[in-house]
Amino acid sequence: MGAASIAPAYAAAPPAEHFFDNPSFSNPKLSPDGKYVAFKGSVDGGRTALYALDLASRSIKGVAKFGDVDIDNFEWVNHERLVFDTRDSKAPVGDRTNAPGMFAANVDGSGYRMLVDRSYTPASETGSMIKQRALPYNTFLLDQQGAQDSESIYVRRAEWNEATWDLENFDLLRLNTLTGKADVVPRPAKVLDWLLDADGAPRLAMSDKDGTSSVHLLDPASKAWRQLASFPSYGNAPKAFWPVGMSSDGKLYVSSRAGKDKDALYLYDTAKGELAAEPVVSLADYDYEGQMIYSGGKIVGLEILSDARSTVWLDERMKAAQKTIDGKLQGTVNLVRPALRPATPWMLVTSYSDRQPRTYYLYNADTQELGKLGSAHANIDPAAMGQQDMVQIKARDGLAIPAWLTLPSGAGKKLPMVVLVHGGPFLRGSEWGWDAQAQFLASRGYAVLEPEFRGSTGFGSRHFRAGWKQWGLAMQDDIADAAKWAIAQGYADPQRICIAGASYGGYATLMGLARNPELFKCGVEWVGVTDLALMYKDHWSFQSDLSAQWKQYGLPQLVGDPVQDAQQLADTSPVNLAARIKQPLLMAYGDEDRRVPIPHGRSFHAAVKAHNPDVELVVYQGEGHGWSLPKNRVDFWTRVEKFLNRHIGAQP
Repeated sequence: MGAASIAPAYAAAPPAEHFFDNPSFSNPKLSPDGKYVAFKGSVDGGRTALYALDLASRSIKGVAKFGDVDIDNFEWVNHERLVFDTRDSKAPVGDRTNAPGMFAANVDGSGYRMLVDRSYTPASETGSMIKQRALPYNTFLLDQQGAQDSESIYVRRAEWNEATWDLENFDLLRLNTLTGKADVVPRPAKVLDWLLDADGAPRLAMSDKDGTSSVHLLDPASKAWRQLASFPSYGNAPKAFWPVGMSSDGKLYVSSRAGKDKDALYLYDTAKGELAAEPVVSLADYDYEGQMIYSGGKIVGLEILSDARSTVWLDERMKAAQKTIDGKLQGTVNLVRPALRPATPWMLVTSYSDRQPRTYYLYNADTQELGKLGSAHANIDPAAMGQQDMVQIKARDGLAIPAWLTLPSGAGKKLPMVVLVHGGPFLRGSEWGWDAQAQFLASRGYAVLEPEFRGSTGFGSRHFRAGWKQWGLAMQDDIADAAKWAIAQGYADPQRICIAGASYGGYATLMGLARNPELFKCGVEWVGVTDLALMYKDHWSFQSDLSAQWKQYGLPQLVGDPVQDAQQLADTSPVNLAARIKQPLLMAYGDEDRRVPIPHGRSFHAAVKAHNPDVELVVYQGEGHGWSLPKNRVDFWTRVEKFLNRHIGAQP
C-alpha cells in the first residue's frame, strides 16, 4: 500500500493522551450485600478519588480523596465499610516520598481511620503511629474473600533481607478497621504468598527456600500447619502445582501440569497428597490460567483465559445471566461478577473487545435491565480502532508460534509494520482485547505483530522449555520468522518494518537490529537489557529487584550459567554487538529502574553512538521499569510516532 492511501487515517488519529492517560473510571466493586458499587473516578486537579454509588437512590457518595495522592487499591470490609491505600500518580516512582499507607472509611465518608502509616519512618514507642495504633509502612492490602461481614480484614506485612533487599517473608495479620488492632497469624515458614478460602479464612501458605517451593495447609480445627508438597521453584517440574482456590468445605483447586504438556485445573486431595486423576478444566491449546468466582460462600464460576477470557459457570442462575448479557452486548468479552450474597439481583459486568476499552455495566437479574456505569477510556472511538486476531506462524524448526496481528481500521496490504516484542520473557505477552500500545500504533497506520516466541508461557511446557538458554538464538529466530511471515502474507512492506519492545523486548529489539538488518529498518527499545552478564553481578544487587534466588536458581537454568555458558552470554549480549547496528535507534530508560539499571542504557548508547549518529537516548527522571506518569507515557509515544514516521511511516 502506498503512502497516500493511509495518510487520511494518520491525519485523523486521536491524540496520544486518549490512549495513555490514566483511566477516568475504573475498578468498580459490588458491596457484599449488593446495595452499593464502589469505584475510582477522577476529581478536579487530576487526582483519583473513591466513590460509592447507592443503587437504591442512585446517589453517589464520596468515600475518600486526598489532595496529594490518589486512591489506588481498595476492598470492601463489609456492606458499608471500605479499606484502601494510595499512590502518587503525579510523581515518578523514584520521587515518591510516601508509602501506600492504608485507610478505612464508611460509604458516606464517616468512620475514617488511618490503619497503616504512609511515612517510611520506623515505628517507635513514642511515635505517632503508636498513639494512633497505625501499623508501619510495610503493611499491604490483600484480596479479600468470604462473608465480609465483620470489621476486620487480612493484610500482609513484608520483611526484606537487609543486605540484598530481597523479599523474604509476608506475615499475615488480622486487622480490625475500627480499632486498628492487629493479630498475627502463626506461619509455618517464611511465607511468600497466602490463600484464603471461600469463607475468607487463611488456609494455605506458600514458601520458597533454596530453589524449592513448598505448600502448607492449615487445619482449621487444630490450628496446626502441615506441609502438603514441595517441588523445584524453577523449571516447570512435572509434579509442581499452584493453589488457585479453596471451597468452604475444604476442596482445594490447583493449577498443575501433572506430567503433561499443558497446565490444567485439578482438585487436590489434601488427605492423600495427590492430584485427582482427571482435571476439572483443561484446554487443548493453552495452559489453564484463571480465577475462582465466589458467591454465597461457594465457588460459582471459573474465569479462564484461552485466546480471550471467558467464564465457566457452575451455577444455573449465573449461566442464565451470562446468556442474557451476551445477547445484549454482542461482539465483546463480558465478564460478570455477582455479589458475595446471592440474594441481591445486582451483578457487575466488565465488557471489552479488541477495539473497545473496558466499559462497565450494572445488570439486574430480576428485571434483566443493563445500565452503563462508565468507561476506562471514554474518548476512544471503537470504530476508529484496529482489528486484532491471533495467527499461527511456523518457525524455521517447525515449532508453532502464536502471534497477535493488529491491522489499522480500513487498511489494506503491504503496510508499514512494527514487530512489538513482549517483555519477561517467561510470561504470556498478550490476549484478545484493547491494548493502548498496539492500538496507538494502528491508529497511526501501522500493522502491529506481537509474536508469542518460544519461552513465552501459557502455551504449554514444550513451548516454554524451547526457550531455555535461547536468548538471542532460537527465541530471536522466532521474531525474525514472524516478520518474514508477515511479508509473505502480504501484510508488511519488507522495506518498512521496525522492531520495538521493552525490557526483554528491548533486548530482542537490539538483537534483531544486529542479527537481521535486512528485516528491521529501525528500532525502538525502552528499559532493555543490553549486557546479560550484569544480571548475575552481586554488586548490582542493591540496584536490581532480581532476587538472589532467581539469580542462583532461575537465571542459570532459563537464561544461562554464568560460568559454563559465559561465552554464549557474551555472544548474545547486545553491548558486544553494538558495532553491527547501523539502523536508526530510539532508546529510553528510567533513571530509577531497579530491574534494568540505567548503566544498561548509557553504556550501550555510548557504544552505538561511536559509529551510528542516528541513535537517541531519552532518560526519564524518577521513572523505574516503565513509565508511571501519564505525561511521560504521552511524551514517549509521541517521540515513537515521530521516529517511526521519519523512518518507515506513511507521511512524506
